[in-house]
Amino acid sequence: MVAFDDDTLDRTFAALAHPIRRAILTRLAQEGSAGVTDLAEPFDVSLMAVSKHLKVMERAGLIRRRKDGRVHRCSFSPDAITEVNAWIEMHRT
Repeated sequence: MVAFDDDTLDRTFAALAHPIRRAILTRLAQEGSAGVTDLAEPFDVSLMAVSKHLKVMERAGLIRRRKDGRVHRCSFSPDAITEVNAWIEMHRT
């Protein structure tokens, strides 16, 4: 039986539980890296709220954030999704 890190799974599932975070993750996975302001644009929430969502996703390992001058750029990091997918597949059978 494969051992999974419960803390990692908990953080990842919690991060995926919010529709704004899922939308941001989908955008990053489809379009590549983006600045925080660009990611916040389609949502009717403050930039601070989006930044908090990004921190949740960063702690879960779903995104990476880097500073490019004054702009914070985020990109999708598929490793956490891979572990969640493996957990789901193990329980599907």
